[in-house]
Amino acid sequence: MQDSLESVVNLLESYRGRDKVIRTLCYGSQLVGGVLSRKTGDSSQLGKRLLLFSAQLSHCRTVLRLFDDLSMAAYSQSYGLGATEQDKVLRWMSILINIADQLYYPCEHIAWAADAELIKVKSDKWWTLCTGLWGLSLLLGTLRSLRIILTLRRKAQKCRRAAQDDGREGAVTVTVDIQRQICREFLNVLSSLADLSNAIHWMPPGFLWGGWFPHWLVGLMGTFSSLIGMLQMCSSDQTASV
Repeated sequence: MQDSLESVVNLLESYRGRDKVIRTLCYGSQLVGGVLSRKTGDSSQLGKRLLLFSAQLSHCRTVLRLFDDLSMAAYSQSYGLGATEQDKVLRWMSILINIADQLYYPCEHIAWAADAELIKVKSDKWWTLCTGLWGLSLLLGTLRSLRIILTLRRKAQKCRRAAQDDGREGAVTVTVDIQRQICREFLNVLSSLADLSNAIHWMPPGFLWGGWFPHWLVGLMGTFSSLIGMLQMCSSDQTASV
């Protein structure tokens, strides 16, 4: 019990962990609130309150992201032009993802400031632009993960052949590690596709399925993506502590 409480406290004390929790609660509330509102024909007070709670959590995350520009810039600078990346396709995908992510923040800040009436501009176009940048980053991230999976599968096949030919146990261990990496990238694909479906929903009507999703479906996709993110973060923390 004490260990579980300490784990929760440590999770909430870190910015990354707290954001994951807020995101999960945000989409989870939207999922439950959307389901309740759908079943009762929008007459459920609990459903409405959960949707309002979800909207407030989303706004909270938007405000907290006002301070993310420098950390994103530091990450982009550390990656640079990907000199250590041997695969040129992966290198350019990563560079484009970093550019899209870096541009996302100022666009969202302007949209937020416009909604808060701090500046006199219309926020609609800026929200559309930052949603488009987010969607582009997710699409490129999905393609990047798929390419990594294909590369890792080829590498795993070579290791299996080496293990069969030479009977080396080390090759088997490497194969297990590769399978774990493939699993992580597969989860990245699922998470990105779930978020991408929501990103397209938030685009203007007429763009694919823009504006078509009910609240519960947006919440379902977001909750699915958030739980994957929580799982990956917990597993990476456990790996680091070993």
